[in-house]
Amino acid sequence: MGTSLGKIFLFLLLLPSWAVVASERVPPPLALANPYRDEVDPARYWISEKLDGVRALWDGTALYSRRGIRFSAPPWFTEGFPPVPLDGELWMERGAFETLSGLVRRHAPDEEGWRRVRFMAFDLPAHPADFDGRLGRMRELFATIGSPYIALVEQFRVADRRELMVVLRRVTAEGGEGLMLRKGSSLHRAGRSDDLLKLKLHQDAEAKVIGHLPGKGKYAGMLGALLVEMPDGRRFRLGTGFTDEQRRHPPPLGATVTYKHYGFTGNGIPRFASFLRVREDAPKGARRPDPRPSADVQEPAAPSRFDLYGSDGGG
Repeated sequence: MGTSLGKIFLFLLLLPSWAVVASERVPPPLALANPYRDEVDPARYWISEKLDGVRALWDGTALYSRRGIRFSAPPWFTEGFPPVPLDGELWMERGAFETLSGLVRRHAPDEEGWRRVRFMAFDLPAHPADFDGRLGRMRELFATIGSPYIALVEQFRVADRRELMVVLRRVTAEGGEGLMLRKGSSLHRAGRSDDLLKLKLHQDAEAKVIGHLPGKGKYAGMLGALLVEMPDGRRFRLGTGFTDEQRRHPPPLGATVTYKHYGFTGNGIPRFASFLRVREDAPKGARRPDPRPSADVQEPAAPSRFDLYGSDGGG
């Protein structure tokens, strides 16, 4: 009995702080990605596909969002998950982010919908080893797991930048979002650093929705463009990348949206900006005012060339 209690106490000591306070909706201290740069040696990193999913933290008993909010997963979904903290993403398949995001944000779980979801683990945050060691331990751990709802993200090596770019183009051509690079010698630490890098064929960024601009022609009666504001106060129209359903029910005022772009114009406006998604913790529903754009609203410009960019978003 004493030995069992000792093991439980040791496990609690090893839990990261977010595992203890997640019920209070305190954002967990996550490792976040810097953009990949040409001077980085990819041979020092483990490479994996960047999954277009919803970030999730398994604390050993429940799943939490990056904001510290508990996901309402059905009990059978996490049955058989290991009793140790894991960092990862809830994921369905390539191109299914909108469906996934709507599903996991529901307070009452859609049982059938959750059967299409898997928790894809990519780190063992409470383990004291470097990532080489953490990956080895995860591979041992997952060799004993029988649940179909949890899997270890595949990690592999490349010899150099040329091979990295070949992999990036292949993954992108197959519908993937990009690549993640994790330094093998790095200990787990929260915040942005070059221990974790993100690489895509475009940049992405976030902006706040401050207006809905009406559509014309085939989009009459629907959204034509979002009027959005960047963190530095610059405003522009975001008019491409939406499905017809999203145009009928656009992101609400005050929501934060993610968009992709290909660099910036001389006055700091994103080139060829295109809507990707509403940030996962944004409110649902939308109002439909018809604001007039202010004088400082500018149109995103088309790219002059097709460049490779490391995303500047979080991991």
